[in-house]
Amino acid sequence: MKNTLELATCGPVIPVIVLQRLQDAVPLAQALVDGGVRVLEVTMRTPVALQCIEAIARHVPGAIVGAGTIRSAADARAAKDAGSLFGVSPGYTAAVGAACCEAGLPLLPGVATAGEVMAAQADGLSFLKFFPATAAGGIPMLKALAGPFPDVVFCPTGGITPETAPQFLALSNVKVCGGSWLTPADAVAAGDWARITQLAKAAQALRA
Repeated sequence: MKNTLELATCGPVIPVIVLQRLQDAVPLAQALVDGGVRVLEVTMRTPVALQCIEAIARHVPGAIVGAGTIRSAADARAAKDAGSLFGVSPGYTAAVGAACCEAGLPLLPGVATAGEVMAAQADGLSFLKFFPATAAGGIPMLKALAGPFPDVVFCPTGGITPETAPQFLALSNVKVCGGSWLTPADAVAAGDWARITQLAKAAQALRA
């Protein structure tokens, strides 16, 4: 993959995944893929995150696995070494952008303001994560950003639900949404992979 915008062609929702146990990584990823969701963002918020990314990259051939919560050059290198095909950051700095570029890791950077959009654009990035979407102004903010930035498209993430996702996806400058509802903690803890497959199928149907 050369550009993160390719991720948006795989379906309307990118699950935001927090894994606490390595043994859950492969069956969880397979359950999502079985439901038609192939693009998976595994957040680097837990001690086993990199091992989980590596396991998914090795053992779930249908998955397009990436690393979330990239905040430093070290994160970018570690994510790439683990097999990540893309990276996602909660915010944007030129240093993180340069590190991802150097590592050969396509980046979906987080932004919440017009200034951050301009900083990312200055470094050649025009597909951006709007985060935290609901707290940062939601749909009204995305509509406002469409005026001065007609050449920028977004992946809103943070506080989005199955009920509100279609409203975000209806915006002209939204290509895909990020969501944590596809992998509820109780389902993961119980190993209820069938439930996760059903949630994935429902997510794929959000955009006709």
